[in-house]
Amino acid sequence: MLVVLIILFMILLLMIGVPVAFAIGAASLLYIFASGYDLSMVAQSMVGGIDSFTLLAVPFFLFLGAIMNTGGITEKIIEIAKTMVGHFKGGLAQVNIFASLIFSGLSGSATADTVALGSVLIPAMEKEGYDKKFAAAITATSSIVGPIIPPSITLIIFGIVTGTSIGPLLIAGIIPGLLLSVSLMIYTYFISKKRGYKSYPKASVKARGLSLYKGSFALLLPLIIVVGIVSGVFTATESAAIAVLYAVIISLFVYRTVSLKELWNITKESTFESAKILIIIAAASVFAWVVTRARLSDTIADFIFSFTTNQYLIVLIIIVFLLIIGLFMLPSEGILVFAPILTPIMIEVGMDPIQFGVLMVLTLTIGGASPPVGIMLYIVADIAKVRFMELVKEVMPMYVPLIITAMLVGFFPVFSLILIDFFYG
Repeated sequence: MLVVLIILFMILLLMIGVPVAFAIGAASLLYIFASGYDLSMVAQSMVGGIDSFTLLAVPFFLFLGAIMNTGGITEKIIEIAKTMVGHFKGGLAQVNIFASLIFSGLSGSATADTVALGSVLIPAMEKEGYDKKFAAAITATSSIVGPIIPPSITLIIFGIVTGTSIGPLLIAGIIPGLLLSVSLMIYTYFISKKRGYKSYPKASVKARGLSLYKGSFALLLPLIIVVGIVSGVFTATESAAIAVLYAVIISLFVYRTVSLKELWNITKESTFESAKILIIIAAASVFAWVVTRARLSDTIADFIFSFTTNQYLIVLIIIVFLLIIGLFMLPSEGILVFAPILTPIMIEVGMDPIQFGVLMVLTLTIGGASPPVGIMLYIVADIAKVRFMELVKEVMPMYVPLIITAMLVGFFPVFSLILIDFFYG
């Protein structure tokens, strides 16, 4: 009962705006005080939680995303997307979705995707006759693919918190990410047909080849990461370091879009962001110790199993729960709080932790495009200059393909594990 009250206290702190590290830390300390444990466990857990070689991947991937955002590759990505899918019904909207898919392989961040592509594509879509609410909505929802496709900082955090292998976890996000983009492209096709949104003439093979050539250096980046991990040549952390080195070289000497001064500013910004995440993970390590000591996963599992032992019904309950949590918490917050609790339960009902990691990140990220937190919605509403509630109304039907994708990932292991079986089986 005590630990349940502690969790409710932590969620309350998060909802009123207390920084996540302090909210998690305060709740954990309250439990430790109330239970009479030695406070030395706090220091031990915090140091042990961030004393990890794997964690080096986080600052590397943050730096990678920052330099690629500044490196002026957004236009090249949009041009590639336009030649590939611009001829589909709702041409520029389809380009928006496809560009998000490519961009996610460079930044690994839904927010970075939303800002970089939204600032270019939302005005362009409005100019071509698209309703600006639709342009904003499709930008926000397509950005959800950011934390699913590798590199994904959110998946890395899940792996660290739960002890799941990072390499296979990143690879497992590829097909669900593609599935998410395809489901939104199908939705866009029908809505564009209904509203009369136009498409572009089909690009020639030469035009496609030229766009791929211009963006080839950027497109090689996700390949370096994925191929390196899958082949076993280097770990996820080493792949991040190599990808950063590659990104610096092409930004400074090939595209020449980043100066040394800008590179220094990017380094400082990503360092501060890394420090924030590491502090949160340190605090979450204390909370994970509390969860283990209080046997909270066993308590919740017994509660769920008292109602049903049906695997599919339990998976459905967890999906609905995570979708609700995503409405109020950022994905990283939701993972740090609930991954240590829910992962043992899902393993007990027969779900692979890698599959659950992808499912958890996907469902929580949908919250990034959902009110009231919905950071991506606020970003695109500001770019498009539309009322927030009008935007929410436009987004509502788009939750159907998003939730269907989450259900497919949750109920059918093949979507997240087939590449793992192929490369690691």
